[in-house]
Amino acid sequence: MSEKKQPAAIPVLFTKENYKWMIIGAVVVALGMLLMAGGKNQDPNQFDFKLVYSTTRITIAPIVIILGLVIEIYAIFKKPKQQSL
Repeated sequence: MSEKKQPAAIPVLFTKENYKWMIIGAVVVALGMLLMAGGKNQDPNQFDFKLVYSTTRITIAPIVIILGLVIEIYAIFKKPKQQSL
């Protein structure tokens, strides 16, 4: 009789926890982008320095975006927990 060989089990690259951290990182990056957006000036002929160069836009938003990217890197490199047999 011929024996059928079972295909080798393919290891799972990302687990549910990895995807959870990836979603959290994406939300943090999106929050940083929203913080950087906006600043509509009432009069288009007048430049408002405070709207364009606010602390939120040039300091806080990039820090939030970088934090989101660090979370994404953590999510990618996080190894799944070993399950006991």
